[in-house]
Amino acid sequence: MMDDAPRLWTRRRMLGATGGLLTASAWVPPVLAAAPASTQPVKLPDIFAKTERERPGPPNPQPETERVGWAVVGLGHLSLEEILPAFGQSKRSRLVALVSGDRAKAQAIAKQYGVADKSLYDYKSFDQLKDNPEVQAVYIVLPNSMHAEFTVRAAQAGKHVFCEKPMANTSAECQQMIDACKKADRKLGIAYRLQYEPHHRAVIQMARNKELGTLKLFTANNGQNQGEPNQWRHKKALAGGGALPDVGIYCLSAARYFSGEEPTEVQGFSHSTPGDPCFKEVEESFAFHLRFPSGFQAHCTIHYSTHETKDLRLMGTDGWASMDPGFSYSGLRLRVGMKSRSFPKADDTVERSFSQPSQFAREMDHFSRCVQENVVPHTPSEEGLADLRIIEALYRSAQERKAVRLGAAKKLDAFRGPPPKEEG
Repeated sequence: MMDDAPRLWTRRRMLGATGGLLTASAWVPPVLAAAPASTQPVKLPDIFAKTERERPGPPNPQPETERVGWAVVGLGHLSLEEILPAFGQSKRSRLVALVSGDRAKAQAIAKQYGVADKSLYDYKSFDQLKDNPEVQAVYIVLPNSMHAEFTVRAAQAGKHVFCEKPMANTSAECQQMIDACKKADRKLGIAYRLQYEPHHRAVIQMARNKELGTLKLFTANNGQNQGEPNQWRHKKALAGGGALPDVGIYCLSAARYFSGEEPTEVQGFSHSTPGDPCFKEVEESFAFHLRFPSGFQAHCTIHYSTHETKDLRLMGTDGWASMDPGFSYSGLRLRVGMKSRSFPKADDTVERSFSQPSQFAREMDHFSRCVQENVVPHTPSEEGLADLRIIEALYRSAQERKAVRLGAAKKLDAFRGPPPKEEG
């Protein structure tokens, strides 16, 4: 069994426990599944009865000197609270450099994580990364308006780029980033953390296997109560928009990867409370509806002024899958409901629990493997561009107060094709 596979139940065990309700092995794309090639996996004997869930076993990380060296660009909340601690769970990635406009903060953090003082950069000296061979990849965690500039500069410095979502403020900037990395022959991945998360991948697998029947509807609510009117997320020039590109992109992306389709028509509705200083420039809330070629639909609401709410539900003709919370960094809960095979007059509702390692460690290790083995990222730049084009159409719909038609997708991507087989 793979060292980082999220399975806690095999198909045989789940069928035996639930009368064949559904399979529990989460979709593990081949690029995510294998143990580090240079490490001889350590295996331990099984000490539990067959009635117990399977354990993933030792993590079997790569030796420190063989891991991909990363520079984290931007030292705000996300970097300090999630990304930097995630290196402690990484198997292929190591932190070797920091980029910040605040030298004192960078030095304090460098001491915490063992980063050499010579590997601290500010935004003016950023281009000097080209002279640091330890840095192979950069993780851009800056305000959205800065993503394009620093992706281009990183590519020109010869570094691979992993960029936080949304990819940029506009689809034109996304294309600029793609072109720069292509010209420099550098990889560009977008940090869609939930597409590496075991519960989300389990739902993707259920959808591909038709375990929920024909998919009909996806609903989601993703909201949080924003404070501090002067933060960068409330400045249109820096953020590009409000709730929609920040937290709404999770709902939009999920509708696409759960359904395996691209929307052909979108309609959006925007609202901001008059006089609220937080929302003078960006929207407070946004609701949108998506229509897909098969007849599948998605309806989502996004908020910047509600108590934290992060739920989703995918509904099919034969069953449903729901998560509450569904978009958080941790603590995700997945429930599945459908007709009981053991008791035809009843429905079965099962909660499926997977281990929850750091979503950031998983996405960074995936990208490190792409760098090591010259593999296309599981969440490539084209995914970021696709979402930005839909977001732009949603804003246009809200402004014009009518539905907007989208062109049909030109080709299938990793999520719309057949599911890859799980290794191991």
